[in-house]
Amino acid sequence: MTPPATPLEPGNYLLTGTVVTDGYSAPNSAVAVVDGFLAYVGPLADLDRSVLPELEPLELPDGSMILPGLVDLHCHGAAGGDFPSGNLAAARTAIDFIHRSGTTTLLASLVTASREDLLKGTMALRLLADEGLIAGIHAEGPFLSHARCGAQDPRFLLDPDLSLVDELLKAAGGHLRTMTYAPELAGADALVRKLAEQGVVPSLGHTDADARTTAASLTESAELLAASGPGSGSRPTVTHLFNGMPPLHHRSPGPVAACLRLAGAGKVAVELIADGAHLDPDTVRMVFELVGADNVALVTDSMAATGLPDGDYRLGPASVSVRNSEARLSGDGSLAGGTATLLDVVRRTIEAGVDPAASVKSATAVPAAIIGRAGELGSLRAARRADVVAVDRDFQRVLVLRAGRLLRRPEARL
Repeated sequence: MTPPATPLEPGNYLLTGTVVTDGYSAPNSAVAVVDGFLAYVGPLADLDRSVLPELEPLELPDGSMILPGLVDLHCHGAAGGDFPSGNLAAARTAIDFIHRSGTTTLLASLVTASREDLLKGTMALRLLADEGLIAGIHAEGPFLSHARCGAQDPRFLLDPDLSLVDELLKAAGGHLRTMTYAPELAGADALVRKLAEQGVVPSLGHTDADARTTAASLTESAELLAASGPGSGSRPTVTHLFNGMPPLHHRSPGPVAACLRLAGAGKVAVELIADGAHLDPDTVRMVFELVGADNVALVTDSMAATGLPDGDYRLGPASVSVRNSEARLSGDGSLAGGTATLLDVVRRTIEAGVDPAASVKSATAVPAAIIGRAGELGSLRAARRADVVAVDRDFQRVLVLRAGRLLRRPEARL
């Protein structure tokens, strides 16, 4: 019989090592976990154990680092489970794998599909959000550009349809958190207003827009979100910058130039799939140096093959072939999601030359703020939920706590 992924109750634990959180690293630190929350984070020398219940020490290898639980805003599945399919059992398997891999908070992402399949997938994910297994739903489409659809099925692409948005909002039961859209489509301005009014973060992407259209839409999104009040999402995002949009050209800068400029000004956050397949490492380092870690959200875009060997898989209605860990459409060979975990992405970002503390911040505090959970998740601070990832000096997983529960190690890739 397979052991449960978590104990029934959270434990009381003590971890010691280098704490990496909020953009800084603090050696010789302690993290105390009590009843599912962080009871102490600070210098080991200042820890007063007399005011805490008995703590079980969790031994870590020399040189280990203690991070907040990672937060993924863009994730389609893992371990054979495909979130867009609406299969609850498979989705639970995927979520369990993702949690155990160090991503303790995630949005489950849908892909462009028929109205019926979109609503089916949304209603299934709503149940998982109600249980607290996911932090909400990300709809990647269907209001996207035909010219830049990538792995999105062109048969189901639409101009913005507010009646369909209303149906999705109702099906999501308050759990729709972000939606990817192309700003050049007819009705995109009304879509952005609708999303912001409902506390849904507009995420510009899969677009063939010019720089002016991109900048105008993102600026409006930022203003609307700011006016809609706390908890609505801090600012708009850009769905996997560079992927699903025309490349930057010096005489036709396109959306990339506008996204980088506004991210540098702190008005938007750009997603990066820094998995070694979607972006060159030099591109990843360049973006961090241009806009800063505060304006980057590292994501996986992971699909069902994550954690599994090469083979043939599904991404919503599409057939995907995975070879050498790269997922591509079986038809035209377009990239079709990722196969890396978010901890893999953080490690590869560091290998690209980005400071480790900055890399961690872009996978924790930044995305937590975007979904309005900055006061609860994304940082190691007393009174926050005890989502903790310990890694060795090579940023390989050592252990994971989610809400104070010690998760068993994910099964090895076959």
